[in-house]
Amino acid sequence: MTPRMQKTFLYKSSTKIVNRLANWAANPWRRYSLLAIIFLIGFLLGSSLGMINGVLALMDPVGAFIALIFLELLIQARFLFLKSNKPIILVRVFDMFRIGLAYGLFSEGLKLL
Repeated sequence: MTPRMQKTFLYKSSTKIVNRLANWAANPWRRYSLLAIIFLIGFLLGSSLGMINGVLALMDPVGAFIALIFLELLIQARFLFLKSNKPIILVRVFDMFRIGLAYGLFSEGLKLL
């Protein structure tokens, strides 16, 4: 039997934030704009991570390993949120961030060829 989470103030307020975000993103234009912003943030982080590793050229395999572990954690979080009763907007946000991060890393890698 798994232990239940305590209903602390932080837990309650975080669930309220997620529910408010899901209600706010019910409008398709708001949802698409939110997902586009998340994608661009992921792209910015991916390209900056690739640029920093490319300029320093000290820890390329370690940086790639850390980026791979982070992407795999996002994939596992996606499945965790799909199994729970959380709103589907969290899954889409994680997906768009992951796609943006991977796209930023790929574009930065192509620049360095």
